[in-house]
Amino acid sequence: MLRAREIARLAAAGQDAAAAELKRCEALISAREGDIRAFASRPAQLEPGTGPLAGIACGVKDIVDTADLPTGMGSSIYDGWQPRADAPIVTALKAAGATIAGKTHTTAFAFLDPAPTRNPHDLNASPGGSSSGSAAAVAAGMVPLAIGTQTGGSVIRPAAYCGVAAIKPSYGLLPTVGIKTFSWSLDTAGLMAASADDLGFALAALTGRAELDAPEAGLKGLRIGVARQDFAGAADAASDEALRRITALAAGAGAKLVELASPPALAEAFHAHGPLQDFEATQALAWEYAERRAALPPKLRAYLDSARNVTPRQYDEARRLSRRGRAACHDVFTEIDVVISYAAPGEAPATLASTGDSKFNRLWTLLGTPCLTIPLTKGPRGLPVSFQVIGRFGADDEVIAVAKSLEKLAAAEV
Repeated sequence: MLRAREIARLAAAGQDAAAAELKRCEALISAREGDIRAFASRPAQLEPGTGPLAGIACGVKDIVDTADLPTGMGSSIYDGWQPRADAPIVTALKAAGATIAGKTHTTAFAFLDPAPTRNPHDLNASPGGSSSGSAAAVAAGMVPLAIGTQTGGSVIRPAAYCGVAAIKPSYGLLPTVGIKTFSWSLDTAGLMAASADDLGFALAALTGRAELDAPEAGLKGLRIGVARQDFAGAADAASDEALRRITALAAGAGAKLVELASPPALAEAFHAHGPLQDFEATQALAWEYAERRAALPPKLRAYLDSARNVTPRQYDEARRLSRRGRAACHDVFTEIDVVISYAAPGEAPATLASTGDSKFNRLWTLLGTPCLTIPLTKGPRGLPVSFQVIGRFGADDEVIAVAKSLEKLAAAEV
């Protein structure tokens, strides 16, 4: 995979060097796109910008508005639709010197109907969703950086299935204005890259928050909670083994491991994710449902048919349980520094018809906490298996620092 920090270092030599890095990405995209199908649209040529991300080609999920490329939402309803303005996150990318390499395929309206993208590790396996193209483009070595979004598990899960690093930052750290809404209480923009180090570097440059480019954290004495999220159901043996291995590595480095028994309020918050998302999705997609229902893909159409049954009272109760969950989460983090948990139930599904299950991601999305996933091992079919590091709301720098240390431990073991 391409390394964002290394590319930025090489590109710092000047515009010619930055242009050369972009040409390298163009060649890599041309070589692999026919198999991977990561991109919905691309510009005719990649031009270098000026700034800390100069020379870095970035894929942007195709529910994010771009003034120079169409935003198709993964749906025939928006074929050829051309926004007049860039979403603020795209403006920030360009201001930092990054170059938009293209719009990456998304599942339709970021739901469950699969995109045409394939997993670079196995072309017959799912790349996950909904940020399918973003994860696959980084995993295939076509771009060093990509933007995804997460409402349930759509940054962390595809990154885990494709074996790349990804961060879903604290809710609101990256702007979601100009991104097609599914659930305004949950939608969160995130980044995918080759490593936790690249994520910290890019997120700091994108937000102007230098502290996010954090040095590795000292693991000795660090209090790590192990969350198996029993309320979400069981993980596959491969994910259990990945969690066992990373906790053993952390303990060997001097971290204090604590098995977390989830407070009832967190289990309630997990179950509140469904009605909260359902109620908001019916409003966010109200025009498409009312005017173009027949053009909606089957899984989304059936989902919206059912989601309309959620009442305002059920929605208000889901919001109340969400607030209780956030309070309980705050209390959990008074006893520990970070949490380690599953990033996905196991390897990527062995079919392109599924985007997988977000059950180990939904709670943290609802709570708004930062999550960072790192690939660790391979499952029985030889596909990547990852884990995720979760921190308290606003502690994105700490999550990045710990993830970088764990990433280094994992690399040393290999």
